[in-house]
Amino acid sequence: MAVTPKLDTVALAKRIRLDVVRMTNRGKSSHVGSALSIADIVATLYGAVLNVDPFQPQKPDRDRFLLSKGHAGTAVYAALAETGFFDPSLLDQHYQNGSIFSGHVSHKGVPGVELSTGALGHGLNVATGMALAAKRANEQWRAFAMLSDGECDEGSTWEAAMFAAHHKLDNLVAIVDYNKLQSLAPVSETLGLEPFTDKWRAFGWSIEEVDGHNHAQLLAAFARLPFTEGRPSVIIAHTTKGKGVSYMENQVAWHYRTPLGADFDQAIAELESADA
Repeated sequence: MAVTPKLDTVALAKRIRLDVVRMTNRGKSSHVGSALSIADIVATLYGAVLNVDPFQPQKPDRDRFLLSKGHAGTAVYAALAETGFFDPSLLDQHYQNGSIFSGHVSHKGVPGVELSTGALGHGLNVATGMALAAKRANEQWRAFAMLSDGECDEGSTWEAAMFAAHHKLDNLVAIVDYNKLQSLAPVSETLGLEPFTDKWRAFGWSIEEVDGHNHAQLLAAFARLPFTEGRPSVIIAHTTKGKGVSYMENQVAWHYRTPLGADFDQAIAELESADA
């Protein structure tokens, strides 16, 4: 099925990145590198792929998107704000006392967020249950779950993968943000995932590998869903942690650090000058 962008997804990704840096700066929060890593994927989803309506966030036939790597919630909050689910000025409240915009993404009071996440290894399981429910009700909406690569260390992820293939859930899509860095070290040093595609294939999934910052590749992959009838689909998106800010890229420290002072100024300058 062809994907016709509703929005300029490259411009949307740029706005998402700027929002992410400003939110983490104001709230003195972390995970900026993780959010910048997924900005292009989130922009293509909300700008072109997901059947969602900001004026009817709970419409029954909507696609469900779950951010299993909930620590990157600033990217989803920004995407929702920039696509009309709520006023972007509300993002200024991120990580403030009493705010609905918590550090890990929360559905409580936030239109468009399906599930509060943060404990890794849960999102694919819930998305699998949603997809199964849709199949049994003969409904046409799809369930999408975005996972971190480090989250694929979790046994629960592979339980869900096995269950989804057994039940032939071709309305289920997993997207792995494969930026090769976990919270404290490279993935390869923590618990190596390779051969990664072979693992998903052995569990009965159909696979597409893409450059997770290339919008044409992302849109082409989303247009081919499901990749194989009767099988769940996984998109392994090769990304760069901290993408868009030179001193953050591929630096594990920016999993937790906050952009302040000169770091903040440089990040905003680089992002504002980037092509969109």
